[in-house]
Amino acid sequence: MITVNPDGKIMVRRCLVTLRPFRLFVLGIGFFSLCFLMTSLGGQFSARRPGDSPFTVRTEVMGGPESRGVLRKMSDLLELMVKRMDMLARLENSSELHRAAGDRRFPVDRLPPGAGLMERIQAIAQNVSDIAVKVDQILRHSLLLHGKVSEGRRDQCEAPSDPKFPDCSGKVEWMRARWTSDPCYAFFGVDGTECSFLIYLSEVEWFCPPLPWRNQTATQRARKPLPKVQAVFRSNLSHLLELMGSGKESLIFMKKRTKRLTAQWALAAQRLAQKLGGTRRDQKQILVHIGFLTEESGDVFSPRVLKGGPLGEMVQWADILAALYVLGHGLRITVSLKELQSNLGVPPGRGNCPLTMPLPFDLIYTDYHGLQQMKQHMGLSFKKYRCRIRVIDTFGTEPAYNHEEYATLHGYRTNWGYWNLNPKQFMTMFPHTPDNSFMGFVTQELNETEKQLIKGGKASNMAVVYGKEASIWKHGRVPTHPATDLFSLLFSLCPPGNEAAPDWPHVFRLPDHGCLFSWLCRLRLEQGSHPLLLLFQGKEKFLSILNKYMEIHGTVYYESQRPPEVPAFVKNHGLLPQPEFQQLLRKAKLFIGFGFPYEGPAPLEAIANGCVFLQSRFSPPHSSLNHEFFRGKPTSREVFSQHPYAENFIGKPHVWTVNYNDSEELEAAIKAIVRTQVDPYLPYEYTCEGMLERVHAYIQHQDFCVAPGPAPPGARAPESPFILAPNATHLKWARNASLAPGAWPPAHSLRAWLAAAGRACTDACLDHGLICEPSFFPFLNSQDAFQTLQVPCDGTESEMNHLYPAFAQPGQECFLQKEPLLFSCAGSSTKYRRLCPCRDFRKGQVALCQDCL
Repeated sequence: MITVNPDGKIMVRRCLVTLRPFRLFVLGIGFFSLCFLMTSLGGQFSARRPGDSPFTVRTEVMGGPESRGVLRKMSDLLELMVKRMDMLARLENSSELHRAAGDRRFPVDRLPPGAGLMERIQAIAQNVSDIAVKVDQILRHSLLLHGKVSEGRRDQCEAPSDPKFPDCSGKVEWMRARWTSDPCYAFFGVDGTECSFLIYLSEVEWFCPPLPWRNQTATQRARKPLPKVQAVFRSNLSHLLELMGSGKESLIFMKKRTKRLTAQWALAAQRLAQKLGGTRRDQKQILVHIGFLTEESGDVFSPRVLKGGPLGEMVQWADILAALYVLGHGLRITVSLKELQSNLGVPPGRGNCPLTMPLPFDLIYTDYHGLQQMKQHMGLSFKKYRCRIRVIDTFGTEPAYNHEEYATLHGYRTNWGYWNLNPKQFMTMFPHTPDNSFMGFVTQELNETEKQLIKGGKASNMAVVYGKEASIWKHGRVPTHPATDLFSLLFSLCPPGNEAAPDWPHVFRLPDHGCLFSWLCRLRLEQGSHPLLLLFQGKEKFLSILNKYMEIHGTVYYESQRPPEVPAFVKNHGLLPQPEFQQLLRKAKLFIGFGFPYEGPAPLEAIANGCVFLQSRFSPPHSSLNHEFFRGKPTSREVFSQHPYAENFIGKPHVWTVNYNDSEELEAAIKAIVRTQVDPYLPYEYTCEGMLERVHAYIQHQDFCVAPGPAPPGARAPESPFILAPNATHLKWARNASLAPGAWPPAHSLRAWLAAAGRACTDACLDHGLICEPSFFPFLNSQDAFQTLQVPCDGTESEMNHLYPAFAQPGQECFLQKEPLLFSCAGSSTKYRRLCPCRDFRKGQVALCQDCL
């Protein structure tokens, strides 16, 4: 039998009596009133502190005499509630005592609980009353100071009708309806009155004219620029390592790389300082925000650093940080959204308001993830300051994809373009297109002693495979288009043995006609005019041919056992630290690419360590039209091999590009490579000095915040700045012509050709040993250029088209570019002969002209 403590019964009964519904109701009202008061006070005071809660924004109730009345009423209400609760408590306590008198077991020491509760409530009420008194005093003082403004200037708080500010009235209407939609408006002092709307729209934003009775001195003083400081080269990178922070595997990798290359950065700084002489370099304040490492973007790279994941982006970012720091500029590095907001001065809220102060940074380096984050949180300041942004863009962004309106109307809209930046603000890993700026990275440079040691220690029969993830080694058939999955499955039922179809020059290897599904082999699959091509030969056959001549090594990540994708005859070392991987490359004769990853840093490292790089030729070339990896990228570039830079800028004997599906060609190439002796080679533009030189030139000369100098399309200059070359094939800048002020590269390096129909300007300039320079397009965008080149234009029109300026042969009509952001070296059409601006370049440095440094 269960016994119950009589004291427990009395305690439960007393709790139930004490917490009666009416008392709960009264306590609820009191608590709600307290919360309402504190929330209002929080909105009035803490709205001026960044980072406060977005719920403390209802400040309009605290702005005038009616606010003090509300406070007095709340205080009186609380006092009345306390009196009534005190009376009820006494009545209930007395009745409890009468009931307890009949029950002698009720102890005397349990009487005080009701009294203790009342003391707490009275204390809370007293605190609220004190707060109300203090707030009342503050409001009286505030109204005394600003009484003339709020009372004497009410007639002037109307949206002015000023033709210079046509959007003012519309913005005021919007503020009336939506000013509570974002806490940032209250942060800037908007309280629901017309005056606060106009003050905000004239002093924080710029849609309304300044109010004549407002003091503008403080605002003007805050915008005064800081004095210029001269940049000095740095050789000690220890402070940079501190700035980079820690906690992420990606940051640890970047810091190790920077530390390993410190001596080379210091030597490169000395060489560049001698080359520049006494040239003054102003120190820039630079914010570096690595968006893909933030938690908000997913940070997919950090967890994969130790598992063979891609490191190309982190290699490039580490070298960018080192270059900026060595050049002597002030750096601030962020890898989180909170740090970004703090450094930019983002007001609390949802990102609709401008920054709280003028941007303290001359330049911002970020990526596409960071670009999106800044646009989301900078409000109108993003548009104002986006000319200072530099976007590290691995694969490049062509102008047709960058211009939002044009991309939307003409089918170039992707997930990564449409930012309306100057295309030169996008900075690439390799010189893909001159429309963007080539940023690059560095590869460890060897001295002469190290080169001789490598040449003597090479194993002629040792090959290393480019691929640290097991998925790169997968055998089997890899379709190049999702729609071919079904056909790939059917073809997998075919027996071994391949036979090329003579009438299908672009299909690699097709199954033998004895297959049950041989009829599929004769199908021509098309998507528009582009064949859906299949790759039916796996990597095992290729490796078996290579294994006849060389010992194959791999560096594939694995946890507990050998990855099943790696053949048994491959000696797998597992994932190696960078120094050990470098040592492996120094012993190897051959470095082999399997077609992926595209355009990474490893092939250049291998070539710099004396390896020959063997890669596959893509036929047809991979692009966004036929390959899933490139689909959605803001470029129409065609990739003819795994590493186009190595193929086009280095070539044989260091780089061999062959058709892996042609066994005879592949075997012949391997035999030739075994007999070939090569020295370690590194292009100058991928040395520390080459990168410092390039980044220095960009910082000193690239300014996208100034309007272009040339006249608008169709305007004819009094004197032509061009002359026709002696052979009448191209235009040159006249010696007696005045140079365009501020033009970079210098205008005198301009050479202009009329390209053949269907030829892009990039290719047309390369045909003459030059580089297409999009900065020169505005000079050519005139009738004068066509006339000087003796082009028979029956008519001239200006339109938005990324192929203009151009000459249409069928109609004998000349077209000029209407939108400067669409000037593009990329793109071609058989309908047009494009007018192409070209320039020379420094040896080993295609990004800079001869006089660009």
